[in-house]
Amino acid sequence: MCLDIRNAMHQGVVEPAEVLHAAVTLDVTARRAESIDVNPETLGVVEALLDAACPAIGAACQIPVQGREGAGFLRYEPGGFYRRHRDRGSAADWPGAARRLISVVVFLNNSSSEPAPGTFGGGELLVCSEPPGGAGTMAPVTIVPRQGTLVAFDASTPHEVCPVHWGTRDVIVDWYY
Repeated sequence: MCLDIRNAMHQGVVEPAEVLHAAVTLDVTARRAESIDVNPETLGVVEALLDAACPAIGAACQIPVQGREGAGFLRYEPGGFYRRHRDRGSAADWPGAARRLISVVVFLNNSSSEPAPGTFGGGELLVCSEPPGGAGTMAPVTIVPRQGTLVAFDASTPHEVCPVHWGTRDVIVDWYY
């Protein structure tokens, strides 16, 4: 299924991925990635799977959730990255961002130390956490992308995507409310 989604991404409409500051903007110093619109059939399959996962994701994160923002398909080419940020935010251009409770990333291919078909180098997801009591931050947790893995975390948690060295990193992202 991951390969089918990646193939749909190859056929999709590509545009630069934006960031949420005070408004939604294009900022290549903060993020270098592409947002891809896939065909309606692929989108429908992914949306149904993410809807079905809603209760389990909410339970695992111990956060009651009611719905989702909607799946996004992202591609990071060599040199692509996303600097440390939080997914929950407040901007008139994107009012739904303030409602985000849980961020979800689904890896569609593997990071690898050596080039191989369908893999990429780098592109790790760093998720930062606060120690009990909220004083300062702990060392980030490094998540090495593995095809088919879903990662869920509090949408207010700082995180980043490390630079991709070679190959193409493809993911699905969504946010639960």
